[in-house]
Amino acid sequence: MNNYIEQVNAKVCLQEGPLVIEQLLVECFIQPGISTKELARKVLLPVPVATAVKKELIKAGALIQDRGVRCTYKGLSYIENELGYDGLDKALYQRLMTNETDWKVELEGILSLLTRLFQLRPQVNVQIDQSKCTPETSLRRAILCLREHALIGKKILCVGDDDLVSVSLGLLLNRLFPDKRNKNTMITVIDNDYRFLQYILHINEREGLSINDLHMDLRQLLPEYFHEQYDCFFTDPPYTLQGMSLFLSRGISALKKEKGFPIFLSFAHKSPDFMLALQHELIHMSLSIKEIIVNFNEYEGAQMNGNKGQMIVLQTTESTKPNIIGRFEDAIYTGEVRQTIRTYQCKSCNRATLVGIQGDFPTIEALKNQGCPVCNQNKFVLVKKQVRRK
Repeated sequence: MNNYIEQVNAKVCLQEGPLVIEQLLVECFIQPGISTKELARKVLLPVPVATAVKKELIKAGALIQDRGVRCTYKGLSYIENELGYDGLDKALYQRLMTNETDWKVELEGILSLLTRLFQLRPQVNVQIDQSKCTPETSLRRAILCLREHALIGKKILCVGDDDLVSVSLGLLLNRLFPDKRNKNTMITVIDNDYRFLQYILHINEREGLSINDLHMDLRQLLPEYFHEQYDCFFTDPPYTLQGMSLFLSRGISALKKEKGFPIFLSFAHKSPDFMLALQHELIHMSLSIKEIIVNFNEYEGAQMNGNKGQMIVLQTTESTKPNIIGRFEDAIYTGEVRQTIRTYQCKSCNRATLVGIQGDFPTIEALKNQGCPVCNQNKFVLVKKQVRRK
């Protein structure tokens, strides 16, 4: 079967990436007879650009102009079988895609089930920065994934999942496809906590969610077969720059090499200086910020962070790359990072620089990004590590 997305992308070379072409096709599938102007509004493209994409899809045989824009038989077959939309409850899909929809009413059954499941999940381990998000938050993340066109027919990775986002994603898929299992979507969880993996797999078997898992410490190298396989990932990392950079780096390594792919980063609300340092890390990884949703995440008993956290929706670019490639030996958890000061020596001029929360730079990556304060070179060697006791 023709890959209409690749075919059209080769002709129009959209700066936004090929995902927009897929979104345009799906909109025609969901709303037959849609106008070109409405199509452009839905996919956030200028009308002339949307028109050019539409014309190429018509030439390719996927769309037809007939009282608006519609899918041909071949186009319908492609969307249903190749993109994974066969059996979709279109009415529910359209309601959930609308921000004004009261999804708690639409998905009352899922939310009720999640509430029971969350009550039985393992206790959090605060030493590795785990915290309990609410069932509503977990399901809200899954709905965000749907609205970002990153759920149906996609390979989704959860980099750490004590929030059971994988379960929410699977339950939402089952609700959207009531008559048949959506075989085109794959959900994978990587976590170092075997208790949560076991619990997720128990739910997976009972509810028929098709979740895969990998038990590993993210400080180790990601297996080669995970590289460049996924369409998006979720992560709620330790609330340190090191932890955030490590979890994002592992997720980026697993993403397909394509621009415009979404990354869902949950993070605590932090000071302006901390957020500036965080944004420097994101820039170093060549990630763009699509949206920051304050107070998106709600946690149980996380008084230190005001029980709230932000959702940062990132997008890949042509030059996106992981900040950390090999094994990671540094501290990543809050309790470790706060106590540790490291002294790095510049290989060019031997200037010593303190790295840590109370040092001159928060992380070695931040020091490398800016360069040595004396000679601007960015190669350093660790010469001293001091752990400050509480």
